[in-house]
Amino acid sequence: MLRALVFDFDGLIVDTETPLIEAYGDVYREHGVAFDRAEFERQIGHASFAFDPWRAFGAGADREALEQERRAINLARTERQPVLPGIRELIEAASAAGLRLGVASNSSHGWVEGHLRRLGLHGFFSAFGCKGDTPAPKPEPDIYRLVVNALGCRSVESVALEDSAAGVKAALRAGLWVVAIPNAATADHDHDGAHWTVPSAAEVSLPALRARFGG
Repeated sequence: MLRALVFDFDGLIVDTETPLIEAYGDVYREHGVAFDRAEFERQIGHASFAFDPWRAFGAGADREALEQERRAINLARTERQPVLPGIRELIEAASAAGLRLGVASNSSHGWVEGHLRRLGLHGFFSAFGCKGDTPAPKPEPDIYRLVVNALGCRSVESVALEDSAAGVKAALRAGLWVVAIPNAATADHDHDGAHWTVPSAAEVSLPALRARFGG
C-alpha cells in the first residue's frame, strides 16, 4: 500500500541545477576560460563535485573570489525559479489524500527549506533529510532511510521521485519504489533500475502512482 512520497529537491521540485551550471559557465566565460558543460552535468546529484571546478583557472587563481562570483549569479537566478510542472499539483493531491510527504536532498536544510517556504510548499512536508543529517550522502541510501523512518513508513510503502542517477541509486538501495524524472541537466544520466521513468512530473498523478505501486 502506498503511504508516502519522498521528493528530491534540486532539479525535481525546482530547477536549481540549470542556474548552477550556467553560473559556472558565466564565470568561466567572463575570465576567458573554456567551459566543459558536460563535465559539470555529470556531477549533478552528488553531494559535491568529484572534481575541482576551478582547476582550469590554474594554480594562481583566486578561488574564493571566483566562488563568490559564482554564488551571487547562482542565487539571483535560482530565486526566480518556479516549481517545476506537475510538482505542486502532485504534492497537493497526495497531501489531501493523506499520504505522508518528505524531502531527501544532498543540499543543506537552509537551501531546501528556504526555497520551499518561498514557494509556499514547506508546510506539506513532515520530514526532511538533508546535507549533514547522515554519515553519507546520495548515492548511499542513508538519507532515504532517515526520511522514511521519520515518516513512520516502510520503504516498500514509499515512492521516491528523483531526477539524477545518484538519487535513483540511493532510493533503490534504500528499498523504495522509484520514479525518475530527468531534466535537461540530468537527461543523459543512467536512470537504470527506476521503476518508472517519465519526462515530466506533469505525467505523474496520484492515481497513476497507486496503480503502479499499490493503492
